Amino acid sequence: MQKQNIAEILKSNPYPGRGIIIGKSADKKHAVLAYFIMGRSENSRNRVFAESSEGIKTKAFDESKMTDPSLVIYNAVRVMGSKIIVTNGDQTDTIAELMDCQLTFEQALRTREYEPDTPNFTPRISGILHFAENNFNYAMSILKTDDGDRTSCLRFNFAYNNPVAGQGRFIHTYKSDGNPLPSFEGEPALIEINGNIDQFTNLIWNSLNEENKVSLWTRFVDVKTGKYESRIVNKNKT
Repeated sequence: MQKQNIAEILKSNPYPGRGIIIGKSADKKHAVLAYFIMGRSENSRNRVFAESSEGIKTKAFDESKMTDPSLVIYNAVRVMGSKIIVTNGDQTDTIAELMDCQLTFEQALRTREYEPDTPNFTPRISGILHFAENNFNYAMSILKTDDGDRTSCLRFNFAYNNPVAGQGRFIHTYKSDGNPLPSFEGEPALIEINGNIDQFTNLIWNSLNEENKVSLWTRFVDVKTGKYESRIVNKNKT
């Protein structure tokens, strides 16, 4: 698979929707994570990221304008000991709760399907990172309809052991803008990861469509010590 530039990917797509990036820094010292959300409707754009027990959650920016919280308000990131879970919906809690009952990441997601937001049927994208022995591995998942046929749920899982420094994988919900929105297709894209957390954060945020971007979260975790730095960027500001 050819390695791609994340800025070019994002700049060429006005609406990738929600996106997850996981990989390893070029200096081999850090696990790298990112999650962003976008929105076209007032309800989707009326959100911010807020910190929540080592992770993040979405919340309404203006409570009076929130019309339907069911698919837009959720825990996006949760930390479980040596694991970090990141998803685009309330399946974050499903994964955490069922893994606590000794199910695997893949088994937990077998209990869920794509989102019921007719006519888009937005894919559920999920990622999990597991630290072990001064290194880490990670996995990604996408649950989607079979080309818009809601009677069939397709389940794709991707596992990455001993990640290569300076690269990561990027998965997102929509192939492009449209009505209905076309779902992501194929494997998570192989991308370059360079720079420190602020350079990485700024690169992603500045590459997202200005009109549609809503919030971004990034985290660099030292693979030896577990210490981390996080950044949150919200378009909506008080």
